[in-house]
Amino acid sequence: MSHMKLIKRILSLIIFCLFFGIRAESKEPNIVYIMSDELAYYELSHMGNSYIKTPRIDQMVKEGIRFTNAYAGSPVCAPLRCNLMTGKHAGHASVRANDGGTPLREDEITIASSLKAGGYSTGGFGKWGCGGRGSTGVPEKHGFDVFFGYYDQVHAHSFYPPYLIKNSKEVPLEGNVGGRSGKSYSHYPIVEEGLNFIRDNKDKKFFAYFPITPPHGMYDIPENDPAWRLYKNEDWIKDPNISQDIKNYAAMVSMVDYNVGQILDLLKELGLEKDTVVFFTGDNGGQDRFRSKEHPRGFFGPNVNPKSGVEYRGGKGNLFEGGLKIPFIVRWPEKIESGITSDFVFYQPDIFPTLAEIAGTECPDDLDGMSFLPTLLGKEQENHEFLYWEFGNQVAVRVDDWKAISNRKENVWALYDLSKDVSEKNDVSEDNEGILKKLKTIAVREHTPPRTGNYSDRTLHERDRWAKWGNSNGQPQKFRGKVNRIKHKNLIPAKKMKLVSFSSENISNRRLAKYAIDGDPRTIWHTRWSDRAVKHPHHLLIDLGAKYQVSGVRYLVRQDGGWNGAFADVQLYVSDDPEKFSSEPTMTGKFKKDKKSQSIDFDESKEGRYLKIRILSEVNGGTWASAAEIGIIGILSQ
Repeated sequence: MSHMKLIKRILSLIIFCLFFGIRAESKEPNIVYIMSDELAYYELSHMGNSYIKTPRIDQMVKEGIRFTNAYAGSPVCAPLRCNLMTGKHAGHASVRANDGGTPLREDEITIASSLKAGGYSTGGFGKWGCGGRGSTGVPEKHGFDVFFGYYDQVHAHSFYPPYLIKNSKEVPLEGNVGGRSGKSYSHYPIVEEGLNFIRDNKDKKFFAYFPITPPHGMYDIPENDPAWRLYKNEDWIKDPNISQDIKNYAAMVSMVDYNVGQILDLLKELGLEKDTVVFFTGDNGGQDRFRSKEHPRGFFGPNVNPKSGVEYRGGKGNLFEGGLKIPFIVRWPEKIESGITSDFVFYQPDIFPTLAEIAGTECPDDLDGMSFLPTLLGKEQENHEFLYWEFGNQVAVRVDDWKAISNRKENVWALYDLSKDVSEKNDVSEDNEGILKKLKTIAVREHTPPRTGNYSDRTLHERDRWAKWGNSNGQPQKFRGKVNRIKHKNLIPAKKMKLVSFSSENISNRRLAKYAIDGDPRTIWHTRWSDRAVKHPHHLLIDLGAKYQVSGVRYLVRQDGGWNGAFADVQLYVSDDPEKFSSEPTMTGKFKKDKKSQSIDFDESKEGRYLKIRILSEVNGGTWASAAEIGIIGILSQ
C-alpha cells in the first residue's frame, strides 16, 4: 500500500469512528442496494416525467440524497456488474463483453466477499451477470450466502421462465414454459425471497443486493399487479393507439417503485430503518425505446430533460452521457440529511470502497474506485483524478468537466466541455490540444488486456440461456414498431425458399437464421452473440425451390433501433448444386446504414437454384451479421 493510500485509509477510518462514535460492541449498519435494470435518469416522476409514476422513490428523494452525476461503470449490463462488484473500472475489469457468460476469475474479491468476511449475512436477488453456472464467476463463490434469480442475462429476458436459480440449483416455476406468458411471474418470488432474507437476518448485520430485472427484458407484467392502480385514471393508458408494451413498461417501473416501498416499509416494521442505509439506482444509461416521429428519443424520453428539453447524447451501449448517466438515491435516517441534491461525480467502481467503509471491512488495495461516504455524511470529499470507460472499440475519459471519447478502430478523438455542453454536440479538441493529450495519455495507461474466468462445463449455462424461451413453441422475438418491406414484382416468394446452411444463429435470443427469409421484417436473424461468437465471414445458403434466372438481391437491416450485424461487404454466388460454387462470386456489393430496402443488382442474370450470401464485414466494424429480411429477385426458368 502506498504512503498516500495509507494516509487516506487512516483518515477515512477516523471520520467513520468520529461520526458513528464506534464502540467495540456496536453493530455496523445494514446495507440494501437496489439496482433496477435499464431504468433511465429521466424515467422517474420526480425528474418531471409526465407518464411514469414513482411515488415511493420520489419520497425517498425527499428523505435522502439524490446525485446528478452518477455514472455507470460501463454502458451495458454484464460489464457494469463486474465494475460494481469488484471496484475495477472497465480497463482493469475481468468482464468486458456483454454476453452474459464471461465470468469473474475465481480469485476476485467482491463487495459480498468483503462484507461476508466482516461478519455480514449476504444475499442477492435478481440478475447476476458475472458468470453462468459451471463457471468460476457464480455468486456463491464470490461472497454471497444466497443468490436467487438469474445467473445469465439472456435467461433474465423472460418473466415466465421454467425455473430460476438459487445457488446454482434450479427452482421450478409452476405453469411456466418460457417466453411471454405463464402462471408464475418470476419477479414476485425474487422480491419475496429478498424480503424474507431481511426478516431472517433482522438480528444480524446484512447486505441485501437487489439487482432486479424490471423494467428490462420482455415488457410483461400481470394485469392485476398493484402498479396498475396508479394509472387507472390516465387517458393515455386507455388509448388504443399506444402499444401495450409502452403501457406495460410504465407499469413495470411503478412496480419497481412499489418494491422499493415494500423494502422501506419492512425495515420500519422491523425497527431497522435507522440502522440501514438504502441505495436505489439504475444500472446503465437509458435506451431510446419506443421511438416514433412524435417521440424521436423514445416515448418516455429517457435521455431528455422534460423540463428544459436538453438531451443527453446517445444511450445504452455507447459512452456518451446518455449511455452512462444513471439515477442514484441514498437514504439513511439521521445519518444522511434529507432532501439534499449533490453534483459530486462518481461511478460504479466507487460502490465497493464506499460500502466497505460503511461496513468497516477491508477491500483490496488495487481498486480503481474511491469511497464517497464523506459526501453521504456531508463531509469534505476528495474528487476523482479521472474516470475511465471502455466498451468494444469505444474509449472515454473524464477529468473535471472535460470528457474525451474515441473509437479505437478509427483512432479519432473528440473532446467536450460538459460544463457548457452536456449534450456533447461541440467537439472542442482543436482549441484544447493540451487537455486532449492529457486525457489520451490516461486512456493509454488505464487499458490492460482482460483476464477472464473460465468454465469447467458449459452445459448448465447453455440450458439457462435456452430457458428464456424454453418450450414456448419457439416463438420469435418480434420488433413491434413501424417497419420497411422489400417490394419487387419479381421477388421470389419467401414460402418457396428454405435454408440449406448458415454460419451461426443466436438460439438463446431466438434470432434464428430462418427468420432472414421468412417474409416478416419484424423478425431478425443474428449470428451467435457470446464469448464464443463466430466471426466473419458469415454465410447463408438458400434453396430457391426451383431454378431461377437470378438478377439481384434485396437486403433489409434489422428494423429495431440497433445496427449490430448490419451487412457491409458481401459476395453473392449462384449455382445449380448446393455443394459446388465458383471460386469467383457472381456479384459483389456493399450495403450501408439504411433502414430501407437496399439492393445489389447483377450485371446480367445468372441461372441457378441455390444462392449463397457471404458476409465479409459489418457497418460498425463488429464481428456479427444480422438481417430482418433477404429477398431474391428472379424469374422462374423455363
